[in-house]
Amino acid sequence: MTLSAAIEKRISRRKYLETEISPSITSALQEKINEYNKIGGFRIVFVLNNGEAFKGFTRSYGMLTGVKHYFGLIADLDDPNADEKIGYYGELLVLHATALGLGTCWVGGTYSKSKVPFEINNDERLACLITVGNVEETSTGREKLIYTLAHRKTKGINEMYQCGDAVEPVWFLNGMSAVSKAPSAMNKQPVLFHLKDCVVTASVKNTSKYLVAFDLGIAKLHFEIGAGGGSWLWGSGGRFIHQKEEKG
Repeated sequence: MTLSAAIEKRISRRKYLETEISPSITSALQEKINEYNKIGGFRIVFVLNNGEAFKGFTRSYGMLTGVKHYFGLIADLDDPNADEKIGYYGELLVLHATALGLGTCWVGGTYSKSKVPFEINNDERLACLITVGNVEETSTGREKLIYTLAHRKTKGINEMYQCGDAVEPVWFLNGMSAVSKAPSAMNKQPVLFHLKDCVVTASVKNTSKYLVAFDLGIAKLHFEIGAGGGSWLWGSGGRFIHQKEEKG
């Protein structure tokens, strides 16, 4: 499955089967994690067969059940773009997991930080978790209800960008279509894209606001995949370098 197909398939899953993830899949995901951890500014830990951080109704509010496996995303306190990188590479990991047939869900705070089975260094902070695991082929009734409630105010694509050009290129519209399918905290979709003289930038009003920088990184990744390739400069207002520019 391609990453573009994974974008179409991905949906937050909150009920997991309490079964082990196959060794071949865990190996493939760990290989990706090792690759991303070389980027700098963050690190990702793969936790298997330990759901202690999610046990207890008061922590998960009944929203997450059967969690045994997850990714811990840890930010480097010295990197101002750490949360954006976590959003970008965390979502990239989500899409690879989706392509491998697993369910996932971004989790900002409904877990016990004291029960995660890995250490946080003095120059780091635990940013968030992403649950991952085997799921039923179709969402449960509860999952569908939660999804409906969370997405009842979804923005239209035309509300998510501003255009100073006469005509939007097809690759730009494809990128925005992928952005419209990106997860965001409380489904607020805070990232605004700008197109002027065929130059694309992405910005948010306040990257220090809780989870907004994650949303920026996630949206940038979705745009990049939808646009058919390219790369981003980090930060709010960072420019997108289209694959045609990269090739010269």
